[in-house]
Amino acid sequence: MAEYVVWFQDLGKDDVEHVGGKNASLGEMISNLSAAGVSVPGGFATTAEAFREFLEHNNLTQKINEALSALDVEDVVALAKTGEEIRQWVIDAPFQPALDKAIREAYEQIGEGNADLPVAVRSSATAEDLPDASFAGQQETFLNIRGIDSVMVAVKEVFASLFNDRAISYRVHQGFDHKLVALSAGVQRMVRSETGAAGVMFSLDTESGFKDVVFITASYGLGEMVVQGAVNPDEFYVHKQTLQNNKPAILRRNLGSKMQKMIYGAEATAGKSVQIVDVDRDDRMKFCLTDEHIENLSRQAIEIEKHYGMPMDIEWALDGDDGKLYIVQARPETVKSRSDANVMERYLLKQTGKVLVEGRSIGQRIGAGTVRIVTSVKEMDKVQPGDVLVTDMTDPDWEPVMKRAAAIVTNRGGRTCHAAIIARELGVPAIVGCGDATELLSDGMEVTASCAEGDTGKIYEGKLEFDVQRNSIESMPKLPFKIMMNVGNPDRAFDFAGLPNQGVGLARLEFIINRMIGVHPKALLNYDSMPNDIKQNIDKRIAGYGDPVDFYVEKLVEGVSTLAAAFYPEKVIVRLSDFKSNEYANLIGGKHYEPEEENPMLGFRGASRYISENFRDCFELECRAMKKVRDVMGFTNVELMVPFVRTTGEAEQVIELLGKNGLKRGENDLRVIMMCELPTNALLADEFLQNFDGFSIGSNDLTQLTLGLDRDSGIVSHLFDERDPAVKKLLKMAIDACNAQGKYIGICGQGPSDHPDLAKWLMEQGISSVSLNPDSVLDTWFFLAGKHGD
Repeated sequence: MAEYVVWFQDLGKDDVEHVGGKNASLGEMISNLSAAGVSVPGGFATTAEAFREFLEHNNLTQKINEALSALDVEDVVALAKTGEEIRQWVIDAPFQPALDKAIREAYEQIGEGNADLPVAVRSSATAEDLPDASFAGQQETFLNIRGIDSVMVAVKEVFASLFNDRAISYRVHQGFDHKLVALSAGVQRMVRSETGAAGVMFSLDTESGFKDVVFITASYGLGEMVVQGAVNPDEFYVHKQTLQNNKPAILRRNLGSKMQKMIYGAEATAGKSVQIVDVDRDDRMKFCLTDEHIENLSRQAIEIEKHYGMPMDIEWALDGDDGKLYIVQARPETVKSRSDANVMERYLLKQTGKVLVEGRSIGQRIGAGTVRIVTSVKEMDKVQPGDVLVTDMTDPDWEPVMKRAAAIVTNRGGRTCHAAIIARELGVPAIVGCGDATELLSDGMEVTASCAEGDTGKIYEGKLEFDVQRNSIESMPKLPFKIMMNVGNPDRAFDFAGLPNQGVGLARLEFIINRMIGVHPKALLNYDSMPNDIKQNIDKRIAGYGDPVDFYVEKLVEGVSTLAAAFYPEKVIVRLSDFKSNEYANLIGGKHYEPEEENPMLGFRGASRYISENFRDCFELECRAMKKVRDVMGFTNVELMVPFVRTTGEAEQVIELLGKNGLKRGENDLRVIMMCELPTNALLADEFLQNFDGFSIGSNDLTQLTLGLDRDSGIVSHLFDERDPAVKKLLKMAIDACNAQGKYIGICGQGPSDHPDLAKWLMEQGISSVSLNPDSVLDTWFFLAGKHGD
């Protein structure tokens, strides 16, 4: 006799054919992971047999198959009409008596006498969430369903959802036979996240496929808002290994706008059981999870991934009443974990233009085309192949048209919403959470959507030229020295870590200060005495962090620890701040503190700044951040580099100041490197090396100071060449001095990236590492190997 209902705790991962992917997974976690601290709310599932018998009982099986086999899914109008017709047949059909009775009894049992127990009724298709097909969001979810009559209606709606337009279209494109797919309804106790928070997390970075982090998105209220992409959520990255070493492991925090939340509605029936309300301004301006919540969720993600042996896509909820975190769904991540890690695909913009709109980038591709603003699913046929689809927010119903688009742009949504997942799967660049793209872009204009520049996706005016490079990295030949990378932007760290490399030879702190902080450190230290307009500007920046000074330190920690985690255990050489006075003046509040200098390039910068009375307190904040990264989080692969050291006296003072701030050379394996960028550094190399563990040559400044050229002046720029004999003589002096003392010698200037023949010459002089811009790593590597193959 057919089994109609099964309790979650009696199910496991081998029951996909019986109750679909989602429900089998819930049972698997309840049975196997409870002891490991993974909490899953209980419930029951209707079976695939019950669904098939339901269709047979109402003579629908053949009728549906005939309707579907006659359908051309590319015809959006016909698809909508057929889908609606089939769904109505299902809704109008009565349950067979045995299934009706089984659901009623199970709901009564789960309620333990509470006839009004709120439950979530979710769909789980038997072909869903298989590792080779991500049916993300293909069927329906109904939340806060109370009372048996409402549950029965929701189960019927779930059955009908197997024939959503998007689900029909998706099965055809993935090559699934409609006849072989059945539906199971999962009925699960609700988590009271309406008074807490909820979201989605992945046990890898969704954009780069980097596997050493957990990526969490979170917003207030029921999680459906994050899943649908209706809000821009908070985002967090957590480093797995650091967490497992019981050290602070949060690498990044991005504050989302979280404008609205979904809460329980007044009625308990599908469609009216939830409502959307605005979030208070104070709540929007803070993170919706504590660090403790973030680390707890990450631990659960690690356990789930370990159990399944593959990267996972997990929905979670924080119950505002009992304060506990629950896992409400888990399925294999199906896009990044399937991609070929040995083939590097790089999209590179060849032109630049006016930026019209910015948002969160999905994927790392570039797409250009004509803007089509679409306000509802009914206007989908406006989008022709190669157009740029622009809308408030997409949902899975739009899948049939998303794959036609050259790019997708939305006002709302985060990087784990359905639109983002489907865009990744289709390989279409998407920029989500832009806020006002539908207002700033107009129908018919030509644009370029670039996701190739980091976390921030940019929509440029006009069709810009771009290149696509594909390289196999399996066959990288050996070289007699290290190729490292210059990486300033933590947004790209996980992505660049996938390139062949031996660490980071130059990580610029200015990039982090500029992009992630944007405020002069003095303005934060003296926040109370700043004018009101600057205070308001600072308040916006520091939202979620509380104290202005802590904000500065924590953002430095986040930027550097992200780079350190991405390249761990390889070395990451962090150059302490090297802003010139004109660059510092451009930061919020900077004009209050910076001198006017005729030639800032030769003025108040580098070591002179650190030891000066009026900048020392700012430098101490940098030291605090570096100490936390190395000593508290445990990233001892971070080494420090001191720029623009003019005299040996300055060298001694800086080393002493670092020591006073807990960064003593040699302690906890700390190496301090000096930037060799003034002719005096090479001429007195032996003397400077008394205070440092090696040199990293800055060929840009060394060239301009040797040849007496202002590299910012177009008039004399034709004379600028790192291969000038005088520059090469100084380079050789620096290399020889370091090698004679057995100390590190690398180069991180632009020269070797621009001139592979210079990289080859340096290799012949015995340099131990060349640090290149990421876009020139593969080309330079192959060039050098051609000359020096093993």
